[in-house]
Amino acid sequence: MAELLYKDLGRMDYLAALELQEKLLELKQGEPSPDLLLFVEHPHVYTIGRGGDESNVLAAREVPVYRTSRGGDVTYHGPGQLVVYPLVDLRSKLRKDVHRYLRNLEMSAICTLRDFGLDGTRRPPYTGIWIDNRKIAAIGIAVRRGITYHGLALNVNTNLSYFNRIIPCGLAWADVTSMARELGKEQSAECVQERFLHHFTELFDYSKIEKAEDGGWKIEDRDPRSSILDPRPHDLNVLNGLNVLNR
Repeated sequence: MAELLYKDLGRMDYLAALELQEKLLELKQGEPSPDLLLFVEHPHVYTIGRGGDESNVLAAREVPVYRTSRGGDVTYHGPGQLVVYPLVDLRSKLRKDVHRYLRNLEMSAICTLRDFGLDGTRRPPYTGIWIDNRKIAAIGIAVRRGITYHGLALNVNTNLSYFNRIIPCGLAWADVTSMARELGKEQSAECVQERFLHHFTELFDYSKIEKAEDGGWKIEDRDPRSSILDPRPHDLNVLNGLNVLNR
């Protein structure tokens, strides 16, 4: 029986969310446990994938910039954006195909957009989800010992001006858009999240879905300001309570 646990983390600093993913990843690698789907909104931040070019950050100014372990180049995360981090075990016979995993993740976003009357599509060889030449969702994943982390960022009510400070995904010709821009008004983030969860569950064929308990997700982030372009020290401490995987 394929089981999925999901959790809305609310607004969380990028480094804290990455630390949480890595701790959960470590637990999943140690013993069989349900797959996880984390929803989060980050404060303003730019991230650069492991092969990305720092010169694509044009003028970060007060916004921190982090080099991270996902694929892809530079992107922006911030308020009004739905960020999705699936921790899916690809070691099973049904899910071991990374390309199938990516296709299902993309299709989850495409189907979600369709529910709101938007025609999102793939645009090979480029990653992400597009409406014409406007990118509405960025995708950058990583797989460690057969388990996925990082994921997808869908622009719902995002302030798109922050993308002007970077060359998004290293594509100077591409525009960036949001659901609010395409539809002419702000959208309910809660409704978008609910539809994404619905499609993700169907596409990955989970037979059981459950909301993770609140007690298992405490994180303390003492200094969210550290950045590769602003290298002040940070101290991340994942506290007790990751027992949600051990139920």
